[in-house]
Amino acid sequence: MTELTDFQRKTAAFLTGIELRFHEPLARHTSFRIGGPAEVMAFPGNAEELSKILKMSALLDTNPVILGAGTNVLAPDAGIPGLVICLKDCLGGMERLSDTTIRVMAGVTMTRAAVFAANLGLSGLEFAHGIPGTVGGGVYMNAGAYGGEICQVCTGVEVMDRQGNVRRLTNAEMGFSYRHSVLEESGDIVVSADFALIPSDEAVIKEKMKELMGKRSASQPLDLPSAGSAFKRPVGGYAAALIDQAGLKGYTVGGAAISTKHGGFAVNLGGATARNVKDLLKQVSDIVFEKFGIRLEPEVRIW
Repeated sequence: MTELTDFQRKTAAFLTGIELRFHEPLARHTSFRIGGPAEVMAFPGNAEELSKILKMSALLDTNPVILGAGTNVLAPDAGIPGLVICLKDCLGGMERLSDTTIRVMAGVTMTRAAVFAANLGLSGLEFAHGIPGTVGGGVYMNAGAYGGEICQVCTGVEVMDRQGNVRRLTNAEMGFSYRHSVLEESGDIVVSADFALIPSDEAVIKEKMKELMGKRSASQPLDLPSAGSAFKRPVGGYAAALIDQAGLKGYTVGGAAISTKHGGFAVNLGGATARNVKDLLKQVSDIVFEKFGIRLEPEVRIW
């Protein structure tokens, strides 16, 4: 049995009653299936436990890394020293606040939130059906697809700061922009989000979600580990189109490759390392820049 580190012992002593895992492989919690061990991974069951973990982190002067579903993350091969807090399936629950508003906890997947809204006959989250991440991650990065974005429907967000204190932010205070929110600068963590939606026919909403899911299945490499779109949409073009025009579909570095099905996706062909993926993204960005003068920036969050 591996001997516990000093940090692991202190964490275990502070956080009795909270699920902790030591030397937990991040590859088990990321859609790329890449990443070494987290020294400590904590799984809070509710906002109170999350607050307790954050207060302990402040006391121990450690800055925890927050992980949702891990669908937009490239974790390092060497792992993460210190603390990783995993919120997927931990901060759960959804409720209807009014005829047109729902509240969703951060650990709920975007797909489940979209289905919940559809079952209530509420339209506006159809675009989120099929986005693999959590609501927390989606709000944090203003996730979007097929013309829809979180900022279009999110009216308020409950966040927790790194000292465990909770406050509410309005849409305007969230500072939403393309794949960005103010939380990237503040470090605050999403606890829940409110969505203002439009009453519509349940069957029509579900048919739209089915149509969008069909588009995803037809065009995206859903059969291989990836982190969704590898690059942000550049000014003056589309990443996938530029990569295709550069002849880079199927381009490989080690076990990582640009998908032959969709040029905007980097995939793990089997055994890819974080270094493989980082080198792949850099080389593709460099080649596209040389050919078209447009610099592609990663959408994947590289830890």
